[in-house]
Amino acid sequence: MLGVPAAAMEGAMSATGAAPKPREMMHLGARSDARGTARAALHLGLVAASGALVAASPPWLVVPAMVLAGVVQAALFAPLHETCHYTAFKSRRANAVVGWLAALPALRNWHFYQAFHLAHHKHTQDPEHDPELSPPPPGTLPAYLLRVAGLPYWRAQLLVWARGWRGDLSAYPFVHPAAAPRVVASIRAGSALTVGLAVAAGLAFGWSWVLLLWVGPQLLGQPLLRLYLLTEHTGCTEDANGLTNTRTMLTAAPVRLLMWEMPFHAEHHLYPFIPFHRLRDAHLVLRDRLAHVGTGYAAWHAGHVRALRRAPRG
Repeated sequence: MLGVPAAAMEGAMSATGAAPKPREMMHLGARSDARGTARAALHLGLVAASGALVAASPPWLVVPAMVLAGVVQAALFAPLHETCHYTAFKSRRANAVVGWLAALPALRNWHFYQAFHLAHHKHTQDPEHDPELSPPPPGTLPAYLLRVAGLPYWRAQLLVWARGWRGDLSAYPFVHPAAAPRVVASIRAGSALTVGLAVAAGLAFGWSWVLLLWVGPQLLGQPLLRLYLLTEHTGCTEDANGLTNTRTMLTAAPVRLLMWEMPFHAEHHLYPFIPFHRLRDAHLVLRDRLAHVGTGYAAWHAGHVRALRRAPRG
């Protein structure tokens, strides 16, 4: 798959040695408008093609087509994430514009998520300060199923909208008070645009198309993204060691393509200045030093579910 040893399985590895200093990896840090534009254009084309497939499908194939569209739409999280680091493009404006637009279909806001995500990088796996650990990873099978279903996600996004319209983001300590007015304005603009476009589409083309091409795919795709994201840190160490607190997943090329190389997640956390198209190169440097390298999402979740089922209740 990647030219890495097939025996590089999680559980058979341990972090060895120290990670190279950031200055030793700076040669991988060059950003590219061309590479970012090509990946964004491909992703946009997949969104359009999967939507066209839904529209053209006979009734018995509509739901499978919506699942495919949902996968592609949920994966817009990848450019949202990449642009938060200003690494998708060389142009800072291109990062901000593309990231802001990519956030809208899943009810996210780029400015809010950027504050959230940078706090996650600063405090990775710190139970007291990492916003991704609030709430913590599900420790029981019912909690796992609820998380995967996506219901807590949608509630959280709507709560951000509501607090943004109230103009009070004090519940989110990672949003600096000086930045709060800009984040509030962005949340209001993004939520208004999202609702406005949905209403306009419903009135122009019929509400069934809004359900088939947006609402349905979003609801069907988000659980797959939840499954994907759970693998990044669950079961890793709760400390500041980047070699042990984050998991890299060796997966198929189409997944890496759709997710903008995010499966190389430990590499990204160690060197967030490296753009998506050079993370594979970073992996070749680090692969023998990483403690958590998974070989497949299905296998990881199968093992995780078995562990949850064995976990004591109460």
